[in-house]
Amino acid sequence: MRVAVVSESFLPTVSGVTTSVCKVLEHLQRTGHEAIVIAPAGAPAEYAGFPVFSVPAVSYRQFPVGMPSPHVQRLLADFGPDVVHAASPFLLGAQGIASANRLDIPSVAIFQTDVAGYARRNRLGQATKVAWRLVKWIHDGADLTLVPSSASMADLERVGVRRLARWTRGVDLVGYHPNRRSEPAVAELRKRLAPNGEVVIGYVGRMAPEKQVERFRALRGIPGIRVALVGDGPSVPLIQRELAGVPVTWLGRLSGSALADAYAAFDVFLHAGTEETFGQTIQEAHAAGLPVVAPRAGGPIDLVAHGDNGFLFAPDDERDLRRCVTRLVDDAPLRLRMGESGRRAVLGRSWENVCETLVGYYDKVIDERAAIRVMTAVPLSMQR
Repeated sequence: MRVAVVSESFLPTVSGVTTSVCKVLEHLQRTGHEAIVIAPAGAPAEYAGFPVFSVPAVSYRQFPVGMPSPHVQRLLADFGPDVVHAASPFLLGAQGIASANRLDIPSVAIFQTDVAGYARRNRLGQATKVAWRLVKWIHDGADLTLVPSSASMADLERVGVRRLARWTRGVDLVGYHPNRRSEPAVAELRKRLAPNGEVVIGYVGRMAPEKQVERFRALRGIPGIRVALVGDGPSVPLIQRELAGVPVTWLGRLSGSALADAYAAFDVFLHAGTEETFGQTIQEAHAAGLPVVAPRAGGPIDLVAHGDNGFLFAPDDERDLRRCVTRLVDDAPLRLRMGESGRRAVLGRSWENVCETLVGYYDKVIDERAAIRVMTAVPLSMQR
């Protein structure tokens, strides 16, 4: 199979979109498929042995945003893919889908943006309706839209987007593992984070407005805790101000084994943002054997079983957030039980399994487009 991936985000930018695209490309390479990537300027020339083609981009909130370019359709025509994969389509992805339709190539769009949450946070008012109309227009152009959560599915169904299916995300079950806690590097990090045996409340992710990390201020004054924050981004100054008086260790952006060590050094994982369409770091925390505290909103609803592998707090109630964290801080056996339950919950979500499901969706749209071609080629009198 030949797959053209058109991605709104790619390396060196680190994001959920980038991670998913990289895992898909690695799977395609391992299983003998061919692929190209079309991404915003600044991307590497190749990934997993596949060529990466860059298009002009502008910077928005430290992210390169790919701009529409006639180069996209030429690249697709030259490569001749069997399917186009549009990752979190916006400007660049919309053009990728439109170009695929002009070339009679089926497309799969991956929905990964909480438009409603973004609109609420920025008080867009009537502009919210315009934003949803744009989302509907983009995704209605695709043969199939894959959504990561029941909340995203409900949002898209409500605005009338057609041809929807669920596609979750994979997780590295080997790299993120409870056994990692016995590693010397993790012991050293624990000593740094919790020199007096404190309970470590950890977070991994971008420090950006939609992540609402400043809500960790609700932990101020809880005895016997330390907070560890992994990541960077434009909200760091705000978070530093809001968390004054909270015992915080800033670990910066981590990846690979260093990131896995950080998860293994945590006791509880806290995600405070209410705009997650999925919640990849929640899956990673569960794989590492951690209980998770997250808002009862968006993707976390599908990932956190309240009272079983973590707690879901009322989205706009920081007192409830504090209550949930405090309960775990005060009960080590409960942390252990919930962590074990979280690990069990993700055992079927290896990237291999998840990417095989995606390839099945590719096959589906390819077959459906082929059937349409046959039907349109047959005279109407012969179809009766």
